[in-house]
Amino acid sequence: MKKFLGIFSGIATMLTLLASLSQGHGPLDNGDAKFLSYTLAQTIAITPKSPNNSTTQTKPKVADQVKSVNIPANPDARVTVLGYHDFSSTKDATEMLISTGKFRRQMQAIKDLGLNVISLEDFTAWKRGEKTIEDRSVLITIDDGWKSIYTDAFPILKEMGFPFTIFLYTNYINGGSNALTTSMIKEMQKHGCSIGSHSVSHPYPAAVKSERAKGEATFKSYLQKEMGQSRKTLQKQFGSNISCYAYPGGFVTGEMLPIASEQGYECLFTVLPGKTTRSTSNFTIPRYIILGTHDYIFRNATSFKATKTSAATVGAIVQTTPHPVIPEPGSIISTRLPSISVDLSKVENIDADSIIMRVAGFGKVPVQYDPARKIAQWKVSRRLRSRACEVSVQWRSLGNTEYDKAMTWIFLVNREAAYQLK
Repeated sequence: MKKFLGIFSGIATMLTLLASLSQGHGPLDNGDAKFLSYTLAQTIAITPKSPNNSTTQTKPKVADQVKSVNIPANPDARVTVLGYHDFSSTKDATEMLISTGKFRRQMQAIKDLGLNVISLEDFTAWKRGEKTIEDRSVLITIDDGWKSIYTDAFPILKEMGFPFTIFLYTNYINGGSNALTTSMIKEMQKHGCSIGSHSVSHPYPAAVKSERAKGEATFKSYLQKEMGQSRKTLQKQFGSNISCYAYPGGFVTGEMLPIASEQGYECLFTVLPGKTTRSTSNFTIPRYIILGTHDYIFRNATSFKATKTSAATVGAIVQTTPHPVIPEPGSIISTRLPSISVDLSKVENIDADSIIMRVAGFGKVPVQYDPARKIAQWKVSRRLRSRACEVSVQWRSLGNTEYDKAMTWIFLVNREAAYQLK
């Protein structure tokens, strides 16, 4: 049965890749067809044989990871892989840049949720079946090699005692005032930092497609350089075995997989979200790319469904709002009929008649505005049923025809309260 489950996982992986390829992660042609066949073949190969089956297990040819091992005691363990890029305490957040303060709060949330942060070495050993890890584990990864990894993220990770991984593209190391230097990287290595490859030049999809169009031989040589040379350079420069690779931009083509194996890679990481189990294909390990402007991604990444051995974990809501709100962002309330309010006393020249409040499950609600206190409020009219409730509030200034950007936040409802009749 376990063998068939492994095969099924391989088929699921292929379907996932078909979906991603159709969404621009790579054209579906002969190379991708080879990749899909290759992925399924390797999945079948590394599936442990049934104890009732005397057939000799086929050894896969994948980057020295192939060993005949027993499945560890927690075969159902799940790992969420987080992917970050850049950090700043002064710049406005963007998709690729997260505020240092929010990053700190996210790391504290991981600690408060009791999630287990593991190193890249723990992760790969677990994937090989050589190590047992706790369910609901977290692997923290940071791409590219921005200097802010050292100045902003590293102090927080070191303080928390969290191991982490940086995926570096070698052309950017010592690449200017905004790049990590060799000495910075080596210092971080002494404090829980592992290293993976992110190619030589971080090619964007257009560049990869251009090289691919030049023919099979040229494209193979190009991939060998981007994937192979980066690994050799990192190993020589930092003295550690580089066994993992993060696809630049998450762009995957079929030709990359056998070359990755030939070059010695063991695990390859995408930008497609999802939890990782031992049966997840090593060629397409999912990651939640944490964007500085989309708080729900971190919530999804830190949410885990209940299993036979683990309770469910409601993901962390790490948000701030420019004006005080009740219930506060990420807070857990015990009533299903709360009053929702926002303090707009700091907003100048507000057009009170323009205020709009929307609540998940209710849509636009009849908000009441108190001009003396400058508070907009609405009392929930029927019991909230969902675990999380999203609220948005928007307004115009007097004399303006356009609305200001909506202020949005999420609060949580205690699970027990959500099912109690009152």
